Parts: sequence; structure tokens; C-alpha cells
Amino acid sequence: MKFSIIKEIPGRARLKLAGPVPEEDLDALIKLTKEIDGVRRVQLYGRIGQMSVDFEAPKRTNVLDALCEINAEKIADAKTGYSVQFEPRTHALFMNLAVLIGARYARKWFLPAPIRAVCTVVSFLPFLRAALFELSRSRLTVPVLDASAIGISFVKRDFDTASQTMFLLNVGELLEDYTRTMSENELINSLLDVPDKAQKVIGDTETSVPASELMPGDLVAVRTGMSICIDGVVEHGCAMVNQATLTGEPLAVERTVGDDVFAGTVVEDGEILVRVRANTSQTKLRSIVSLVEAADSLKSEGQSRMENLANKIVPWNFLLAGLVALSTRSLVKTSAALMVDYSCALKLTGSIAVMTAMSNAAKAGVMVKGAKYFEAFAKADTIIFDKTGTLTEAQPKLARVIPTDGWSEDEVLRFAACLEEHFPHPVARAVVAAAQERGLEHRERHAAVEYVVAHGIASALDGKRAVIGSAHFVFDDEHAHLDPETLSRVETEMEGLSPLFLAVDSEVVGVLGIEDPLKSGVKESVAELRNLGFKHIVMLTGDSARTAARIASEAGIDEFQADLLPEDKFAYVDRVKSEGRCVAMVGDGVNDSPALGRADVGLAMGGGSDIAKEVADIILSDTDLQAVVRLRKMSQGLVSRLNGSYSKVMITNSALLALGIAGIITPQTSSLLHNASTILFSLNNTKAYLPPKKA
Repeated sequence: MKFSIIKEIPGRARLKLAGPVPEEDLDALIKLTKEIDGVRRVQLYGRIGQMSVDFEAPKRTNVLDALCEINAEKIADAKTGYSVQFEPRTHALFMNLAVLIGARYARKWFLPAPIRAVCTVVSFLPFLRAALFELSRSRLTVPVLDASAIGISFVKRDFDTASQTMFLLNVGELLEDYTRTMSENELINSLLDVPDKAQKVIGDTETSVPASELMPGDLVAVRTGMSICIDGVVEHGCAMVNQATLTGEPLAVERTVGDDVFAGTVVEDGEILVRVRANTSQTKLRSIVSLVEAADSLKSEGQSRMENLANKIVPWNFLLAGLVALSTRSLVKTSAALMVDYSCALKLTGSIAVMTAMSNAAKAGVMVKGAKYFEAFAKADTIIFDKTGTLTEAQPKLARVIPTDGWSEDEVLRFAACLEEHFPHPVARAVVAAAQERGLEHRERHAAVEYVVAHGIASALDGKRAVIGSAHFVFDDEHAHLDPETLSRVETEMEGLSPLFLAVDSEVVGVLGIEDPLKSGVKESVAELRNLGFKHIVMLTGDSARTAARIASEAGIDEFQADLLPEDKFAYVDRVKSEGRCVAMVGDGVNDSPALGRADVGLAMGGGSDIAKEVADIILSDTDLQAVVRLRKMSQGLVSRLNGSYSKVMITNSALLALGIAGIITPQTSSLLHNASTILFSLNNTKAYLPPKKA
């Protein structure tokens, strides 16, 4: 079997296989890997062609060599004997349970007592090795607890009880591993189904296509604020590319003709044409696997608290067992104190609850970059919205064109569309769409365009500087001129609209009025968010105060700020946080990125710029504000489920400990009930957080 090592620490390696593993081969490959001497645990992600292997560190070379020897013939042999066709993962569970149960009762019914005792001792060796491994690192963990509980049975020379205890522990581990693996694969598969878009270049035209349809050799355009969704080589242009998701380096690097670029990175400034080099279905996996792997470092406070407690409580199990031994002189009761641990249940139920939330979110078109952002959103008491594309329609429309300085309406609109077509902003799309509706075709007479964040676009026309954007940009920054009488007329005719000023050589030649109506259902969604605990709801926008006041009034917003630059939005978020509020920021544009990064949790709305999505902690593919409402409910549900799991585990296992120490139930019964309750709580945490969204 061909593979390469992606990441390795002592005793664990993540492997990149030659390609995806067919569904029908998954169980056989897992079975063959687990049979390798020294392998402790295997997790296989077939769809993305990766495998995680835990092994005894001294046997690393033997494990890797044995993996290399696995081939198609061995996989085919391992698959023989499977006659009942369940879903593959469930099939593996049934087969493994059948092997465990069959082996136990075959030994019990057909082997004499002395040979059964030898088999029991041999079966104990993996438990003993795991315990010694933990002790060699000065750690009192669950494997040490398990080995101690089994060891007490050997001290009593009760080989049947030792065998029964190991059987129950193996069944519990098998079910826990199945539940965890199913949740992880469900999460990865959900994330894989979230579509990406790309600007495919064919001749002189660009077409927006699903990234999954791109093939090696295709040409893709990537501009300021857009993500690179493929691996490829720059064929034209120059751009500053942020590669933090791959290298961890926070500063953008220059990429020009001949340089490699990679999926998951973002263009901060510039424009490049990229020739696709690799299959897009594989390049998308890198960011998804990174997200799943990074989940451990982005755990919620509730999950971290549960896991920290789980780690700290094991030594107290030993202390309790010691006290029981000293006070009762009973090995049975001492064994009962060791048979029940809180650690596995706390860790498993917490991680299953989180993975279910992330999977449910992914199915709803929401990508959450870590469990802590669920909790941050659940705790937030202040929510701040950008206006354009967030509260207002994602597809604003051009309502008016007012020409000045001798230009005609068609000339103003034609040239404005020529500039705006280069950028994926809702307002830019509105201008381009209006030109297309009027049948206004254009030839690019201007020079390369420059996107000035939160201001507008600058270029050159026949050697003269041409700009289009807000009044602040055109008049204050570019010092363009428009006589007061015309300006007064424009302000009157643009009442309630968002104006874009087009100037050439410092003279305003036209004004375009953008109609940006409120999205349907926004007022109801804002009211729901208030009922869900948000005490302060704010709108921040770079638009005029008149337009902002109208939108805020229609939406039921508590407070609004208008005529803001990106640094103003950042400063507002910073100030509100300094007042002790927990802030959620919702935006979709490049100009929202600083504020999204400063908030306790940043949400990027669907249809927005890719750089906003890169900065945000949560990405919503849906442009409907109900997505934010659903996410709030889901986040609060996760926090509630984590707290509930913590209470259930502590109460149940404490009761089992008390019953075992009192001698009311045997250690084996307490072990059975402990594992059964852990699986029951974990399965309960796989339930959907919200009812299915109605079509």
C-alpha cells in the first residue's frame, strides 16, 4: 500500500493514502491494519484517503513496513466471509462484536479450565502494556484503572471474573470507537458537501462554476478578497496571497507568474489567472482535514471543563479504591471502585455532542471553525450587523443613473459596469447586471483596476484617473468636483438610495443610485434574536445616514452607525467589548473583515467576499437571516447538552460507585452498566439539535 506521512508524533501518525478508499474496502483495510503487531487504534477516512494510526512507539518501523505490504489481494482476502450486507461501518461493528462474543463463549464451552486461565493471562497483556505505557510517562489514566481492576481478579485467582471484565471492557471500547468514528466521518462528509465556486476563464469570458467541475488545465481568475479553491500555477498577474491556513504565516506573500498557489489560501490584494494543476475534489480536503484536526485546539469552555475534570478525576479513583481497601479489606469492593471511571464518559459524550453540532451545522450550510465559537455565539449578548448583503438583499438593483458633465446615461452605466465587473460585491453585481439588461456591451479601454477597500475602485481612462465609489472616496479622498447646484439635485433624486459617484480626471461624470431593499423576514428574525437573549442589536454601515436610518427602522434595529470606514467598525466593536459585552459580528464584505476578526465571534454571510470568510469564525452559506437564528438555537442547544451530559455522567457513575462499594452490585455489573450508560448518553448526543428545515 502506498502512503506518505502527513504528520507524526511519537506513537501516532496521520497517513495520506494513494487516493480515496472505496466504501466496500474500508472494513477490510481497518481489519488488516489492526492485526499489525504494535497497532493500538486505527481511524480511516475513506472519502478523503487518509488514515490515523496509534501504535507502540518502539515498533514504528515494523508497523510502517507492514502497512506497505498491504495490497489489493490481501484486502480481497480479508473481505471474504462477509455474507450479510449491512451499511459498511455497521457491518464492521456486527462482525467485530460477533468475533468477541464467539471467542469468549468458545473458550468457556470448549476449553478446560487451565487452558482458559492461560488464554485469560494472554488477553490481559494488551491491557498491561497500555497501563505500563501510561505509567512510564507518569500518568494515572483510564488504562491504568482498567489494568488494576483486572489485576485484582488475578490476585484473587478468579480467572473467570478477569475474563468477563476484559470482555466487557472490549465491548465498551468497540462501541465507543464506533460511535466516535461515525461522528467524525459524518462531520467530514457533511463538510465535503458544502460547495465552492470558481471564476472559470474561457477565451475572453468568465463563468461562475462549481469548483468541483474544474479539471486540470482549466484557467481560473482570482481577485482581491477571493479565495483560491484549487492547487495551480500562476499564469498571469501578481497578487499578495495569505497562506496562513497552510503555513501559519500571518503575512501575505507575493505570488506572480510561474509561482505555485494552493487551495484554501486567499488573495488579499491583486489579480491572478491560475492554471489548475490538481483534481479539485482532493485539494478541498486539505482545509477540511485541518478544520477537523484543529477542533481539539478550539474546544468550547464546557467541553474543555469536562475533559479537564475527566483527566483530573482518575487519581481520585485510585484514592477512593485505596480507602475502600483499607476500610473494608475487600478485594471485590476495591475492584468495584476501580471498574467505574468518569473519564471515558465525560470525554466521549462531550466530543460526540460537539461533532454532532458541527455536522448538523455543515448540513445546514454552516461551517463552524471550532466548538468554542458555538459557545461564544450562545453567550453573546450583543449582535452587530453590516447592512449591504446582510440585512438588505444580496442582489441590490440599480434604480437611477444621473449623468453629469456631458455624459449620457448609457455612457455612465457602460463605463461603471466595465470597472465594477472585476469585483464580487453585491453592489458591483447590481451595476453589471443593469448594463447587461440594457444590452450595453463594452470594450475595456481602462488600465488595470485597483480596489480601495471600503471606498471604491480606481483605474485610468485614456491616461486620466477614473474612480467610482462613495461620496467620501470620490470627494474627500480623490478631490473630485461637482457644482453645488448639481450636487443638490443629485441628493434630492437619490433620496433613500445608495449613491455611487463616477469621476474621470477629478470631474464627476455620473451618479448611480442603488436600491437596496430590506430582505424579507429580517424584521421577524431580528425580533427572534432579541427573544433568544440578544440585549443589544446594532447595524454598522459605510452608507449614508438617511439610508441607514430607513433600514434600521424597517428592521427593528436598536442602534445604527453610518458613513463608517473599516477602522471605524473595528473601533466600535473594540469599544463595545471593552464595556464587558460579548459581541457577535455578522458581515459579508472585505470592509467587514477587521470587525469580524475583533468580535468574540465573527459570522460571514453567504455570497460575501472570501477574505471575510477567511477571517470569520463561522461561515453561513445561506443569505437568509434565519440562518443566524437557527445557529443561535443550535449553539444554545449544544451548551445545554454539554451541561446535561456532565450532570448525567457524574450522577450515574457516582451511583454505580456507591452501589459497587456497598456490595449491592458486583464489579462486573457496575462495569456493564457503566459502559451501557456511556453508550446511551453518547447516542443521545447524536440526535439532531433542530428539526429539519422546511422546504
